[in-house]
Amino acid sequence: MNASDPGAQADMTRAGTGASAASASSTTASPVLEVTGLEKHFPVHRGVLSRVVGQVFAVDGVTFAIGPGETLCLVGESGCGKTTVAKTVTRLLEPTAGTIVLNGVDISRMGESELRAHRQQMQMVFQDPYSSLNPHLSAGAIVREPLTNFGLASGPELDERVARLFERVGLRAEAAKKYPHEFSGGQRQRLGIARALAVNPALIVADEPVSALDVSVQAQVLNLLIGLQDELGLAYLFVSHDLGVVEHIGHRIAVMYLGRIVELADNDSLFGEPLHPYTEALLAAAPVPDPAVRRKRFVLQGDVPSPMTPPSGCHFHTRCPLVHERCLVESPPLQEVRPGHWAACHLRQPGVT
Repeated sequence: MNASDPGAQADMTRAGTGASAASASSTTASPVLEVTGLEKHFPVHRGVLSRVVGQVFAVDGVTFAIGPGETLCLVGESGCGKTTVAKTVTRLLEPTAGTIVLNGVDISRMGESELRAHRQQMQMVFQDPYSSLNPHLSAGAIVREPLTNFGLASGPELDERVARLFERVGLRAEAAKKYPHEFSGGQRQRLGIARALAVNPALIVADEPVSALDVSVQAQVLNLLIGLQDELGLAYLFVSHDLGVVEHIGHRIAVMYLGRIVELADNDSLFGEPLHPYTEALLAAAPVPDPAVRRKRFVLQGDVPSPMTPPSGCHFHTRCPLVHERCLVESPPLQEVRPGHWAACHLRQPGVT
């Protein structure tokens, strides 16, 4: 989402009182999703015998919760583990360690047959709206499939529900006869959203859902997601690398670096006064639409370390301009520095910022 688009800004502004209210409500209501100490490691095989010679620490101890009607955004550089978190939370990937609690039920170690009933409560919207749709099925069949799989409707009622879903996401009912290749990118993503909504989930995990779309279409799809959330009380785990999109749709933001969350705060706090040096660098790198505005330069040196051999201590110390000796040997915990604002940095201690 381009922050310079005034129409998009007017339509999609969520920061301020709305975001703060939703963030506050999530602390009082029972979480829809509660993730604790989540880890996902991928073994590295080499040699003729395909022996395990190491591990890729893609997700390394991630903890967060999402309340009803709340959007938690995961942001960070490519390869930081955002998509792996999304796929592990939905059990498309099996967690190495940690717990995933969905509506009060721990689904971390459930078998497929037991997990099936809980899958109805969480659905996913994928980054590429074309590759996530079966090209051999019509649009109506794609949306109808989850309804029949879970036995939620049949006969005339099934067709009525499909038609209502098409209408709800801004597609005409007659579009049900078309195939994915006959839709535009934005229409295909609407179709993917309709499929996710079909089973009345409590949680939707959206993995870069607008990154493949034009800017004007991005605004339409994001407005649709916001409207559906307000109407249905959906919880969103929203993965993105676009800070403009995140600022408009997110209630709370979790910043990831090398498999770990380094900062977690509400929208206003994170964009207004970030605490972690990595977050400051991300915000400084984002383009500013006003040429008269001059941002403080915050340039990171070096490359992101390999997740197969992450640095000791703070994972960010190899690139941090504020590094000191403690950072080299001691991993900083994610702690609440201010009310509702968490950071994993030795320089940011509770009560001292």
